[in-house]
Amino acid sequence: LLEQKLIRCFQCGAELAVPLAAASSMCKRCGSHVDLADYRITQTVSKNFRTHGRLVVEEKGYVLNSEALVGNAVIKGRFIGKLAVAGTLELNSSANIKGSFTAGCLVIPAGQHFRWYEPVRVEAADIGGELVATLQSAGTVRLRSTARFFGAVQARNFVVESGAVFVGTARIGVPA
Repeated sequence: LLEQKLIRCFQCGAELAVPLAAASSMCKRCGSHVDLADYRITQTVSKNFRTHGRLVVEEKGYVLNSEALVGNAVIKGRFIGKLAVAGTLELNSSANIKGSFTAGCLVIPAGQHFRWYEPVRVEAADIGGELVATLQSAGTVRLRSTARFFGAVQARNFVVESGAVFVGTARIGVPA
């Protein structure tokens, strides 16, 4: 038996079981196409993405005027538009985002830094690098030992590992 993962149809919201290796599927309820492919952007593109796969915008990549609804994303290059990530959104120092983004889990890897001037709304966050922002999380915000966080946190749970730097305000136990 093939290993499967559960996804939701973009059109009708039906829950579908699809093979892990599948690049696309068809909704059994409404018949619409469901993209599961991964996309790696290394140049300038202007298109919308709707996939349960992974969107990687490399340092030289530039996605403009896009509405992207993706499973996971890694942003190292430029993204202009609206980015909605169901799973993990990893932001690197070279990321340049204009527009808006939401994520299941925001990840700033150790050695990377990111600054955002509007409130960031996520389910959870795992910060290993430096983040300057107002972070609102329905779940857990974790500051790794290598993290440096400057700003405000509002979250249900807040885990600060020994060695992490936190400068700002925190409202914990109150989901955003």
